[in-house]
Amino acid sequence: MKIDLHDYGFRPELETSSGELGRIVRVDRGECDVVTSQGVLRVLSDSQRSQDVLAPVVGDWVAIVKDPDLGFLIHEVLTRFNTVSRRDPSEQVIEQVLVANIDHVFIVHGLDRPLPPGRLERFLIIARDSGADVSIVLTKADQVQEFMEIKTTIQAIAVGVPIFTVSLADQSLEGLGAVEDLIGVGKTVALLGESGAGKSTLINALVGHEVMTTGEVRTGDKKGRHTTVSREMILKPGGGILIDTPGVRAVGIWDAQEALERVFEDLEDLAKQCRFNDCMHDTEPGCAVTEAKEKEEIDFRRVERYIALRNELEEQKSRDRKE
Repeated sequence: MKIDLHDYGFRPELETSSGELGRIVRVDRGECDVVTSQGVLRVLSDSQRSQDVLAPVVGDWVAIVKDPDLGFLIHEVLTRFNTVSRRDPSEQVIEQVLVANIDHVFIVHGLDRPLPPGRLERFLIIARDSGADVSIVLTKADQVQEFMEIKTTIQAIAVGVPIFTVSLADQSLEGLGAVEDLIGVGKTVALLGESGAGKSTLINALVGHEVMTTGEVRTGDKKGRHTTVSREMILKPGGGILIDTPGVRAVGIWDAQEALERVFEDLEDLAKQCRFNDCMHDTEPGCAVTEAKEKEEIDFRRVERYIALRNELEEQKSRDRKE
């Protein structure tokens, strides 16, 4: 069956000198499902044998070749337009690419649970760092009587980021249309969020039938089980591509100075008024940030999180210089 790769986000600048062009729709234990114009192929990555080949991720465009002994292999990972990355949770000094070649990131949060501001800020940084559009989707609106306070908190943190609220528990699917309007034909959307946030349920609603398994959420701590165990691309009827990701617990940021400045733009603007350009916003005289904090014009906890994230990036740069 012939497949039109434009449905999967093909761009004219994608070229490969050797092999068949395809896009990775699933990665699972060293093997990949790759959609090509001829169909979906199960392939091995050659990155274990060649240092010149990147470890492939969902969303990558690749060149496929056929080895007489091993079968289909990924010969080349084409240049990525962008990535959604974090600091590897097990190897603190390397980058882990979650997905590649993304047009839009949905940060998904379930209204049935508390919202830690620091976690949202970290999600915003890794989403902003990709260069893709960013939106926040609040699910499970049917499970709470009043959520405007949470929404107001989010608006204060995620300045300028569109926020959508959806209810998916009944047939009304309230708010889903506005989210669906964000997903254009051939555009790729990655969903990020904790386990149990409602990512898989949201994808099922957008597709119109169950394509992702959903799980129960523990009533005690509102934590969900990892029903999504691998990143997977789903084609949306009518156009658009969705990528479900396993619940992200560790949200370490990676080489994201510009994104940090965008997420904390209010504090960055205030810091420009400090007496010293290299002010650490601690005990330095003439610190505009400290002064605003003492006057309770800004939340001291937000300042603490900002400084911690800035130090986290500085430590990464220091390690890189030593290496």
